Amino acid sequence: SLASTAITCFTRGLDLRKGTEDVLCPANCPLWQFYVFGDGVYASLSSICGAAIHSGVITSAGGAVRVQTLPGQESYPAVNANGIQSQVLSRWASSFSVTAGIKNTALEAVGRSVSTARPSTAKRPKKTLDKKAGNKDCKADIAFLIDGSYNIGQRRFNLQKNFVGKVAVMLGIGTEGPHVGVVQASEHPKIEFYLKNFTAAKEVLFAIKELGFRGGNSNTGKALKHTAQKFFSLENGARKGIPKIIVVFLDGWPSDDLEEAGIVAREFGVNVFIVSVAKPTTEELGMVQDIGFVDKAVCRNNGFFSYQMPTWFGTTKYVKPLVQKLCSHEQMLCSKTCYNSVNIGFLIDGSSSVGESNFRLVLEFVSNVAKAFEISDIGSKVAAVQFTYDQRTEFSFTDHVTKEKVLSAIRNIRYMSGGTATGDAISFTTRNVFGPVKDGPNKNFLVVLTDGQSYDDVRGPAAAAQKAGITVFSVGVAWAPLDDLKDMASEPRESHTFFTREFTGLELMVPDIIRGICKDFLDSKQ
Repeated sequence: SLASTAITCFTRGLDLRKGTEDVLCPANCPLWQFYVFGDGVYASLSSICGAAIHSGVITSAGGAVRVQTLPGQESYPAVNANGIQSQVLSRWASSFSVTAGIKNTALEAVGRSVSTARPSTAKRPKKTLDKKAGNKDCKADIAFLIDGSYNIGQRRFNLQKNFVGKVAVMLGIGTEGPHVGVVQASEHPKIEFYLKNFTAAKEVLFAIKELGFRGGNSNTGKALKHTAQKFFSLENGARKGIPKIIVVFLDGWPSDDLEEAGIVAREFGVNVFIVSVAKPTTEELGMVQDIGFVDKAVCRNNGFFSYQMPTWFGTTKYVKPLVQKLCSHEQMLCSKTCYNSVNIGFLIDGSSSVGESNFRLVLEFVSNVAKAFEISDIGSKVAAVQFTYDQRTEFSFTDHVTKEKVLSAIRNIRYMSGGTATGDAISFTTRNVFGPVKDGPNKNFLVVLTDGQSYDDVRGPAAAAQKAGITVFSVGVAWAPLDDLKDMASEPRESHTFFTREFTGLELMVPDIIRGICKDFLDSKQ
């Protein structure tokens, strides 16, 4: 049908789902409330009716508008036109343009939107579904850690709630968009609501309005640590593969230390932003125990994760730039941790000198290292190859995508028994096991376990593996010569070479191997 969809003053380009859509803007939208980005070509974050007035297609009396979806732009300029100041925006995923809608369509739509007693059922349900989905371009699970201390006080606490509400609305919360929750920091942290509790902006707004002020010291560090550890569990609504974000609001400065909390958050793969409001003045600095508190807590001290507002009054203009940051998932550098972003290949010596019972101890060692990582189709992956003179891929990186399956596959490895050709085995693993994943996002590690002298050269194959981007740890037991182990290991060799006289000693090395992998992972990211 030619009928237009009646929209509100705040419907954005990204709320529409068709390439071309006829819509009807209401009359008397308050001009100052419009968010418009660009000129002629508008970012899909913009209000459609705002863009239509800005470009002169309609006046504030409303009317019919045809919206055409366009690809994203590198940048959108700020231009003042027809009473609306559009704003600058860099890089957005999609855009739209507006032209005058068709008049007879308009009349039909006016007729419809006026006769609200019998709303057109053909149009309505589809719209609400789209609204439910939210802004699919913004992938984020967000905890707003609000300041409920005596520092901020009741009056500014209400302004803070107001600001958080505006941010929540502009994010485009929905089933397939961002999900948010709120934690209040005061003397003791209180999780007010979780990610899973609401998936519509209206509900979130209501929940924020209902929050009561707690008062007490601003133990932000304690609250940040609590939130990083407890808030983002799957049963509380965190989603696999979606960046985890904590936005810390801080009036003045914290009463406790943020450094440890920042470390914990990074370990848990959480991206911490700090919004500091009314930061300490020169005469207050004496009361602040650590002037560098922002740098210690944020995900990366690169300027992106810290945000300043001079006061809680008149903060509307700070909403959009913050939302833009929270929706830039490619900037969420802390989402990748050593636990969820590595491929670990185990190369296991199955030669006859090992023996069946010691081979079980080797498999136990492999299991205990693998257990520490978050194995999934979008997380870390594990593979195993057993070697004698021959090599046998026990399972590849793509065979098992859950931790349970990987651990059960390790338990089921059968001991081969035979000679020892470690060099050949390294070449085989580099080519067949790491080859298929070499362009993937994860960092590659090879753990070589052997109990004796290799019959072939190990130095060449190990150098080739390292050249292919694989970090090699060598673990030797019993008769494995130290020179061989050092020749295989990555630099610095001391920290990548391990040795124990007895197979029972392997167990003690597990934490060191895990720590070594994590250290290399972090060093590669700096």
